[in-house]
Amino acid sequence: MNTNKKIPTPEEIEKEFQEFVQQKYGGSVRLINASAGEPAPEAEEEVPEPKKNFDLKFDLKPKEIKQYLDRYVIQQDEAKKALAIAVCDHYNHVRESDADYSKQNIVMLGPTGVGKTYLIRHIAKLIGVPFVKADATRFSETGYVGANVDDLIRELVTQAEDNLELAQYGIIYLDEADKIATPPNIIGRDVSGRGVQIGLLKLMEETEVMRAAMEFQKSGKVEKEVINTRHILFIISGAFTGMTDIIKKRLHQSKIGFNAEIISQTDDRHSISRASHRKTSSTSALNPNSSGRLPVHVICTELGVDDLFYILKHSEGSIIRQYENAFRAYGITTLFSDCGLRRIAEKAIAQKTGARALMTVCEKVLRNYKFELPSTSVEEFVVTAEVVDAPDTELKRIIEDHNYNRRIVMCEQVRRYEAQFYTEHQLQIQFDDEATALICERSIANEQTVQQVCDQLLGSYQHGLNLIKQNTEQSTFTFPKAVLENPDQVLEEWIRESYTTKR
Repeated sequence: MNTNKKIPTPEEIEKEFQEFVQQKYGGSVRLINASAGEPAPEAEEEVPEPKKNFDLKFDLKPKEIKQYLDRYVIQQDEAKKALAIAVCDHYNHVRESDADYSKQNIVMLGPTGVGKTYLIRHIAKLIGVPFVKADATRFSETGYVGANVDDLIRELVTQAEDNLELAQYGIIYLDEADKIATPPNIIGRDVSGRGVQIGLLKLMEETEVMRAAMEFQKSGKVEKEVINTRHILFIISGAFTGMTDIIKKRLHQSKIGFNAEIISQTDDRHSISRASHRKTSSTSALNPNSSGRLPVHVICTELGVDDLFYILKHSEGSIIRQYENAFRAYGITTLFSDCGLRRIAEKAIAQKTGARALMTVCEKVLRNYKFELPSTSVEEFVVTAEVVDAPDTELKRIIEDHNYNRRIVMCEQVRRYEAQFYTEHQLQIQFDDEATALICERSIANEQTVQQVCDQLLGSYQHGLNLIKQNTEQSTFTFPKAVLENPDQVLEEWIRESYTTKR
């Protein structure tokens, strides 16, 4: 085979083809090259996308930030104050373009489930800047297998929808930072501990991160754009579990002698928190240079049963709202009683994972309710302490015994009426068991709601109870069955007795 044969040019092929057509069809057919007289299309010039600008309009005050956080996170008052001050200082200096400003990066200490991530997420939401949360354990030193800390900056750009100006004012939150602390007994190069700390050190101070790698992956083009980290706020957090034991030992050190001070051995989480402020950086085993770039230390204390109960009942981000909405989607009204919420909190505290355990307990208790109730005629039910302790037994009774479920729902509606009365009039009322049962009976017999029965009963009671309060300073009242049978007579007797007590 001859491989040296000359390959004809396009013009030669066209000429040869014209000769063939002329020989075949004569002069009746002519071959016209449509593209011969047309100029070659010019390559379209790409119009660069206009750069997105961002004007930081920060005018918040520390108290305003704390008040906002109080709506979502329970307790942690000192942590909220410290965060509010640090964030205001940081963004005020950024707004004023203070060249001599030393950035107030933050280190947060506290056990799991106390609201560390929740606090930072809501701060970023309030300010309107992008927020990136990452686990420190997924990073390794540049050049080794694992993610690079520079990826945090690129993720921030993604969260900012490629707005580089906005990304340069964002917040980066690095959790599990205690896991990258260098162990004291390590031999060899610590690529996932000290190596990561060194990489973070450069980012926290001020450096420029190339955007090229990420941009090339997305569009196949490389733009020499950089993101400066000077105004990015870095917050690292961790449980630092060993620190609590060290502080406890130091607080409980015994002294001997006649004048020795006797120290209580009771573990006070608030005294441990105060002591933590003095030993945060030295016991965390972080690189001293890294600790120096984290001047603000924020301590989050462990939550108790009362705290978890308050989260369930009052927090705007309560998990209870999620379950109410889930059942509402099936046309079922879910009421959570106070005793049920407290029992959930008690079960959650035993798991030692803070507020995260609340969802675990709720899911375990209500899983079968979500599965069974949508296929029944049940339209409402109450999550009581009995439901939390024996969910399957109570579920069977709710489905099979309509009167039992109706009575439980009405009793809870009475409790809610008492709470509403206190909110409106600052008077604490409570119907005893017999009075509560009679309200339920009247509601069923008269085909009225519990609210309507109670409103008719206590229509004139607000003024009378306020008179009693003025005379005796009494603000808590227990209503027996007699109040429902002879409401006016009972109120008049109480008022007369109050004037006698006043004398």
